[in-house]
Amino acid sequence: MSMKISVIIKKLSNPRIRRRLKIGLSVYGVVIIIGLLFKVVYDIGYFNAQSLKDDKNAEQLITHQVLTMESAQRIVSGALKEDPMNPKTIVVQIIDNNQKLSSIIIENNQQRKIAWIIDMRLFFTNDLFNYEGYNLTEGIEHQHNINRGDH
Repeated sequence: MSMKISVIIKKLSNPRIRRRLKIGLSVYGVVIIIGLLFKVVYDIGYFNAQSLKDDKNAEQLITHQVLTMESAQRIVSGALKEDPMNPKTIVVQIIDNNQKLSSIIIENNQQRKIAWIIDMRLFFTNDLFNYEGYNLTEGIEHQHNINRGDH
């Protein structure tokens, strides 16, 4: 065993071997430092991206609008160009309060109709069909006992 150690010490005393060993250890050290640098940069980028994602989610929660009777009445009055203080068409009920597509019941001259508000700004009273061809307006009218009358 001591013979093996003496052989190793004798080889390490050779200047060529020392230089190669220094170069090898330097390259190995540089690779470790570059790896650590990449890891730190990745972690910083990941946490910044996560922070931006969290900020975006928080912003969406804040900007998530809820359709109220007042906002629905403003949308309807604005679309029908009625006086907002004394509208002829009144929002009676919000049936489905969805940010993308909300269904409401409106009343004008004691006649009730189903109306739709899209993206909290577009208003229409025509029939709406789903992708299977079912008339959603008729279904809601039947569900809420609204006579179809003259649309």
